[in-house]
Amino acid sequence: MNDSQESIADREWRLIREEVRPGPMQMALDEVAGETAAAGGPRTVRVYSWEPSCLSLGYGQDPETVDWDYCDREGIDVTRRQTGGGGIYHDRHGDVAYSIAAPKSELPGDLMDCYHLLCEPILDAIRAVGVDVDFVDDDVPVIWHPACYLRALHPAHDMVAAGRKVAGNAQYRRRDAVVQHGSLTYSVDAETHLGVFDGHDVTPEAFRERVVGIDELADASREAFVAALTESLSGFVDAEEGSWTDDELDRAREKVEGKYRADDWVRRRPGSRSE
Repeated sequence: MNDSQESIADREWRLIREEVRPGPMQMALDEVAGETAAAGGPRTVRVYSWEPSCLSLGYGQDPETVDWDYCDREGIDVTRRQTGGGGIYHDRHGDVAYSIAAPKSELPGDLMDCYHLLCEPILDAIRAVGVDVDFVDDDVPVIWHPACYLRALHPAHDMVAAGRKVAGNAQYRRRDAVVQHGSLTYSVDAETHLGVFDGHDVTPEAFRERVVGIDELADASREAFVAALTESLSGFVDAEEGSWTDDELDRAREKVEGKYRADDWVRRRPGSRSE
């Protein structure tokens, strides 16, 4: 362990193993985990997946970039994240998500340092299944800005393997807590990922030239990768296995109805303020 890792590991951490829930509930639980950590409760590392499939919009993304008819027809949820960036399509098989929630005072104040610390277990997990991965170090130009995986890549939080993006990570800070979450691509479904968006001419071939799945680069099942990610996150902070409290679940359900499924949050226009 380095000094920063030892410092954060010397706290009460809980591990919540992979849970399958709708996207609005997953985003609500990330927010609740941050509130719990800020209030003196356990810090949280967790792995999760999305069912039904879901398009998560970035905090400031224009809802007009969404093909709402396509999402409705295909039974794809739409929610909005607290983090910035573009939209991401998540499904039960191809996407593996995680989050880390801790008090702001216990993490590096410099954004780049904080990203690089909290991304250590993510890089380790991807490498553990045989994929040579690292932060992007060369400028990679934008293809289509509203889609997160087609934006210009950033060395703070975008991870590449075989020259293509395999994972994206983002942070937000609320109520004295830091929440970092990320989308790790196990398998690429370019057609659906593009189908949820409106107003572009990006082809599936162009999408696959930018994005790669772990299943293309390693002989590892999704279950094996989830196990590697869970072990890496748990070992990173010496977390004990835990679960949500009834109060946390109740608060998350309230946030789902009042925020993460509400039109005034999900379909809000760029520049409007909503928490």
